[in-house]
Amino acid sequence: MSIYSRIVEKKAAGKKQFAVLVDPDKPDDKSIEKVARLGEKSGVDYFFVGGSLLTTDSLDHCIKILKANSNIPVVLFPGNTLQMSGKADAFLYLSLISGRNAEMLIGRHVISAPYLKLSSLEVISTGYMLIDSGKPTTVSYMSNSSPIPADKVDIAACTAMAGEMLGMKLIYMDAGSGAKNPVSAEMINMVRLHIEIPLIIGGGIKSAEKAIGNAKSGADLIVVGNSIESDPQLIPEISEALHAL
Repeated sequence: MSIYSRIVEKKAAGKKQFAVLVDPDKPDDKSIEKVARLGEKSGVDYFFVGGSLLTTDSLDHCIKILKANSNIPVVLFPGNTLQMSGKADAFLYLSLISGRNAEMLIGRHVISAPYLKLSSLEVISTGYMLIDSGKPTTVSYMSNSSPIPADKVDIAACTAMAGEMLGMKLIYMDAGSGAKNPVSAEMINMVRLHIEIPLIIGGGIKSAEKAIGNAKSGADLIVVGNSIESDPQLIPEISEALHAL
């Protein structure tokens, strides 16, 4: 079964999913091994791997460690469409639909498309929406785009609808790495009411309680990264809580 089919099937069954985001630039090998083993033991659904800016040639190595220590699918969550690795299982083909930067909407995709076509990666088209978190984030700076204001739930809903109508398979709402404020329950609920495709939420989620709140508001898949780097025990806490819903 493809990863996308798995996401859709679990959504249809009302099962919430959990992905651990690993930035290959940050952890050392032992930290990645620990995350992989905790993820395997805790029933994590996916590892998302990527970062806004990769400063080392560590992407392949990070994926190799994750796969050596778990059977969890590895999905590339690239800072740009050129961050590819044939060692992963799938690739989120992100189009930054919340911004007005043509390079992030389609420009870089034109360059990367022939390489992805030749790869064995499962390519999943994803409408990516940056949401204001109360402070500038790396992704907003690197993408040269303004996030959707946190209180403009109508803009978020219309943007997500447009992404779905354009043929995106997933909508990913992200407050960004190190977000001060996570995406609000009100915004998640409004977007969920207006789209049928799976909804992913990430950024600023620091507890199992917040993950549960997002899931109850309509998120199908919760992504946590930064918080886990400082407290790996959040992996079993969040995974158990989400899978119990």
